[in-house]
Amino acid sequence: MNEQSPVKKRWSITAKEALIGTAIVILHFCLWFGFAYGLGSGPPEEYQYIAGLPAWFFFSCVIVPIFIIILVALAVRFFFTDISLEEEEEKK
Repeated sequence: MNEQSPVKKRWSITAKEALIGTAIVILHFCLWFGFAYGLGSGPPEEYQYIAGLPAWFFFSCVIVPIFIIILVALAVRFFFTDISLEEEEEKK
């Protein structure tokens, strides 16, 4: 039986969770950048407005953060593991 030590198990869990968090941050930046500079690259006279805000601002600063908050909640619920950070003595 090739069981990992508790420390190695915690490190593998935290490494996986760090990668998930990093991926969410990169996705957030890409979506924000895409909407802000994709929809907002034209002259202001040609902007479309949603709820009184320019469409680029509405999507990049209202919709994307809501989407990311939901994505983080789902990631925490389904992919993150509750582990103790205290040193535990192995019981034999």
